[in-house]
Amino acid sequence: MISSTANKIGRALSLQVRSFTVSSASLSDSLFVHRDTPQNNPDVPFNFTQENIGRANAIINIYPEGHKRAAVIPLLDLAQRQAGGWLPISAMHAVADMLSMPKMRVYEVATFYTMFNRNPIGKNFVQVCTTTPCWLMGSEKIMNCLKKKLNINNGETTSDGQFSLLEVECLGACVNAPMIQINDNYYEDLTEKDTEEIIDDLKAGREPKAGPRNGRFACEPRDGLTSLTEPPPGPGFKIQPGL
Repeated sequence: MISSTANKIGRALSLQVRSFTVSSASLSDSLFVHRDTPQNNPDVPFNFTQENIGRANAIINIYPEGHKRAAVIPLLDLAQRQAGGWLPISAMHAVADMLSMPKMRVYEVATFYTMFNRNPIGKNFVQVCTTTPCWLMGSEKIMNCLKKKLNINNGETTSDGQFSLLEVECLGACVNAPMIQINDNYYEDLTEKDTEEIIDDLKAGREPKAGPRNGRFACEPRDGLTSLTEPPPGPGFKIQPGL
């Protein structure tokens, strides 16, 4: 009798226990682990140009004495731009030597920030924001348009090396969604037609005008101002007469 009661209690308790689910573990090590390739290994030479050495020294001089390692991010960016938009491991070593940093500390920075591309990319690096505001405004259509126009999928580069396509997290132009970033330029308030025109311009060697494509100057309301529509009151507004 006691055993039967205990079994019933045990079954009742087991029904009350919530099960927990977890997302599957990421099996990709591409963001963190370096693997030598013929074009990206420590023996491939990288040296800052004389012009970029001058830029690097100007950046380093911004920081107080004894804190030049704080310049690691702008110097990595400088190295990436010199290398053609990506950051080979030999460029990381050059930055480490310039800042007298352990190479591992530079690796830690380069693998943490997604702004650093540790594999070669195309001449035009097309990044499509698909975070919530852009998704709500149609970023999926923009992504599909680019896949079709460039004949590549997310994370791929065209055979001629002109375009790389990547889906990314928020790029900070939420009011102007949907938007894409190509190299250093933002293209905002996009339609599929706008997107095709931008790609056609780039293929033809033209520089598309950056910014909103719907006539906005920046991120003001699309249908006109909803506040601050009158001149501001002058000094003394609503101040007591005695003051």
